Amino acid sequence: MKSRLVFSFSVLSFSLLIVVLPLSAQQLPTTPDNDFVHKQFGNSCSLEPRWPPVTADLNGDGIEDIVMVAGCKNPLIDQDEKDYRVIDPYDAFYGYGNPKITSGFAPDDPKLRGVSLLVVHGAGSDGWRSASPKAKFVIINLAVKTITVKKMKVSRKKSTMAIYVEEAGADQMTSAIFWDGKKYRYEPLGSSME
Repeated sequence: MKSRLVFSFSVLSFSLLIVVLPLSAQQLPTTPDNDFVHKQFGNSCSLEPRWPPVTADLNGDGIEDIVMVAGCKNPLIDQDEKDYRVIDPYDAFYGYGNPKITSGFAPDDPKLRGVSLLVVHGAGSDGWRSASPKAKFVIINLAVKTITVKKMKVSRKKSTMAIYVEEAGADQMTSAIFWDGKKYRYEPLGSSME
């Protein structure tokens, strides 16, 4: 009788363990929220609700990456603690892209002050949701109106995924930002015909 009771208790305990463990497992986010952004980039950055995040394999490693538009008050403050790089490919294209200096440049439209692109290069099967992503970037000094991610031809034989940005400036420039294997590069594509 005692062995039967122990066996029944063991089966019941095992059954509960099977049911409870999956419920307690941490669920990965399907879309990022401000908690995700604060964890990855610090409290100086918060998602901008006007622009939905977009996902694609930006660095060509076969793992899903994400691009989010956020308002960042001072992204340089949390750069070392949160292990990301603040970059300015726009001003680097035009001659000088040191973010320690160019982060003080202000856009023409005051509503766009501090608007940045947050890029997370995913790692492992979790992609951008990974607890320790491959790399993280804050791209500053872009007057973002809209963003999309599409393929871009960078040479005759090579194409890569690029972040296309319709800029909110007076000339409504469209540009592409792409990973060249070492860093993000800015490429102006022309102005709107409107």
